[in-house]
Amino acid sequence: MKKDDFILVDGFKHIRHIQESYPENEMIKRSNSYFKFMNKRRSVRHFSNKPVPKEIIENIIKSASTAPSGANKQPWTFCIVESLKIKQQIRTAAEEEERKSYNNRMSDEWLDDLKHLGTDADKPFLEIAPYLIIVFKRPYEINSDGTKHQNYYVNESVGLACGFLISAIHNAGLVTLTHTPSPMRFLEKILDRPTNERAFLLLPVGYEAEKAYVPDIQRKSIDKIMNIY
Repeated sequence: MKKDDFILVDGFKHIRHIQESYPENEMIKRSNSYFKFMNKRRSVRHFSNKPVPKEIIENIIKSASTAPSGANKQPWTFCIVESLKIKQQIRTAAEEEERKSYNNRMSDEWLDDLKHLGTDADKPFLEIAPYLIIVFKRPYEINSDGTKHQNYYVNESVGLACGFLISAIHNAGLVTLTHTPSPMRFLEKILDRPTNERAFLLLPVGYEAEKAYVPDIQRKSIDKIMNIY
């Protein structure tokens, strides 16, 4: 390394970073192109069982792991489920919780807000999709001597990683759906996860079905979501 390739900050090495940049007209073009690409992303409930190369899933997870996190603790674990037996167990447990929610937990207003999406307690995609990605958050780490070490901004960090994950799935040409059966503690039991992990999000991942349909809805316009001061 050259002398100016790194500096020491409180004894820790900081390496030089150079962000690739572009002429302004190219930046406008690239940012608009990326928006148009991401605007095609939809939450899909109709999956094909066509196999997906595992290398694609691994690359998607690696992309998700580039997300920023509090104190760089990276408080996430991504569990990939491909076993049909385990997927069936997850579907059974998820649908049990979903029926409780639709029948007892959700308010009339909530149920009314969901009607235009066409959702219900049946989740066949949990078996059909070739992979389920279950994202776990880790509020703390367990040291070798059994003591605990705190993680920071865990929900924010894992939420950011999930955003990166969804973007990477779309970029690969696959579809997904953010599924959050509540409570989700059954996922920790089925997958026998350690005591410092909590289920955060479940995403079925795969190719969309030959005939896939999504609700005819629109995103909010820029004037509804952005304020300039």
